[in-house]
Amino acid sequence: MTNSHAEPRQAYDEFSLVLDPDVYEPLPDDWLIGITDVVSSTAAIRSGRYEDVNYAGASIIAALGNAWGSFDFPFVFRGDGAAFALPANGIMAATSALRDVAGFAKTDLHLDLRVGLVTVGEIRANGRDVRTARYAASESAIYAMFAGGGLKWAEQQIKNGRFLIKPGRYAMRPDLRGLSCDWAPFPSQRGEILSLLVEPRDHTNPNVFAALAKRLLEVFDAAPRRSHPLPGDVAGISGGQVDAQRWSEVASNSDFRKFDDGLRLTLDCTADQIDSVEAILVAARERGEIDFGLHRQSHALMTCLVPSGRSESHLHFLDGMGGGYAKAAEMMEEGVVAARSSRRPERPVVATVA
Repeated sequence: MTNSHAEPRQAYDEFSLVLDPDVYEPLPDDWLIGITDVVSSTAAIRSGRYEDVNYAGASIIAALGNAWGSFDFPFVFRGDGAAFALPANGIMAATSALRDVAGFAKTDLHLDLRVGLVTVGEIRANGRDVRTARYAASESAIYAMFAGGGLKWAEQQIKNGRFLIKPGRYAMRPDLRGLSCDWAPFPSQRGEILSLLVEPRDHTNPNVFAALAKRLLEVFDAAPRRSHPLPGDVAGISGGQVDAQRWSEVASNSDFRKFDDGLRLTLDCTADQIDSVEAILVAARERGEIDFGLHRQSHALMTCLVPSGRSESHLHFLDGMGGGYAKAAEMMEEGVVAARSSRRPERPVVATVA
């Protein structure tokens, strides 16, 4: 597969369609996968620094797009970090951008941003894959979706100290034009802002996971505006001057639903919706199909990216204000550890005779 055909060109305008594993196409072996995440992000969020964490998390997308001269590459915002894919000839741009945003996070935001880079070929050699599809949230906002388990594997390896990009001695200030976090947090209109992560186990059939994800979406999509976490109109919105038409575009261009080696959602839900979904997820976890983490909070947070010269393609990254995806990921990991502990065989009891 040549670079010119590395990314799928078709974009699906219905989110449920990108849950189908057959719509994903593999990236070439020589493509690069970059990963960033804020170290100790939940502690920073707990201290009220949620905007700084989100800004640091999205910084690599802005820096790399501005350095590369185009935002036409696959990327995903993860709250306290991001992931991206770039052709092999982008290695210098990717390495420089990763070093620069790590330096910026430390000097300007006082956050430790872990950054790493690995090839798709290395990921495949370790039994995972990186496949992408495109979801059109609106006519002007197209987001990459990822499948194959490769991003999850790469993130874990980088957290374990492999494939790290070490800070340079003379890091440049990254070009973050277009990136902002100026909006005031958005309060829930229906009860609670839900941050939800659902990931398949390694052995889970992709079609089984897709069926489960669609079942979850049915619960959320039955609510007004499909449980969208942003208000439907401009009434009561603070943090920016915007008319009704512009606000409709902002809401339409947001990434409140995405697939990133699993389901990643930021939604405005009722307690009944959350309870219904949690019951489905607990049963699936008990069957050994999935792991999940969910976190409830009062507000959603939006970080915006308006690529230079492309104001019509403004993108809006959403997360929960009270920990969001970082907290949901932490809760998922706690569930994984607890499940492993419960499967450990008990030590046999040896009776002694006096």
